[in-house]
Amino acid sequence: MRVTPITLLLLTGLAGAQTTPSPSPQNPCSTVAASGKSLSQIKRIYVESFGDDPISKEMQAMVVDSLTNSKVLAVTENKDKADAILKGSTLEKTSQEAHSYSDATSVGVAHGSVHGSSSGNLSGSFVGGTGNINGSSTGSIDGSTNSTHMADATSTSSVTTANDARASVRLVNSDGDVIWTTTQESKGAKYKGASADVANKIVKQLVWDMEKPAVTATKQ
Repeated sequence: MRVTPITLLLLTGLAGAQTTPSPSPQNPCSTVAASGKSLSQIKRIYVESFGDDPISKEMQAMVVDSLTNSKVLAVTENKDKADAILKGSTLEKTSQEAHSYSDATSVGVAHGSVHGSSSGNLSGSFVGGTGNINGSSTGSIDGSTNSTHMADATSTSSVTTANDARASVRLVNSDGDVIWTTTQESKGAKYKGASADVANKIVKQLVWDMEKPAVTATKQ
């Protein structure tokens, strides 16, 4: 077979087309979508240990409880099935404050009066060896005094125990990217302690931030 320049060109093009790899998921040049989910896509959370001390364990348990009660997110103990992992650290401080109050009242009244009077008369005569003398004296003194004193003193003291809690948490997706963080603190609420209040604030903030895109889109 005679090979002409045109035949050689056609054969070369055909061979090049057969050896050129087609795009595929295994091809390093192809684009693969990230597996990690965004905050609005998170539905199932694994809560990682906050620490081995009793305070950290208590805070972790309260966060799990608050997440479960939110009815928005599911809490799983299977780390491999979670959309994201919640990690955090906590700090709790207890202090005592002493308070003292005193009140004193004092009233005093004093009154005094003195009155005195004196009079006298003296006369005498002497004639031819005979004498006569007469005299008289009158005096009086009056006095009075009154004194009143009242005193009242009151003193009270008390010791108040203050409990402060603080927690910093972050949400990490399956790619290891931090997609959300928050730091919450509390001195205690009306019906709950400081740690429980912090756990509740963390979950409220998470749910609020997750639902913000939907709220914004609705307003637009």
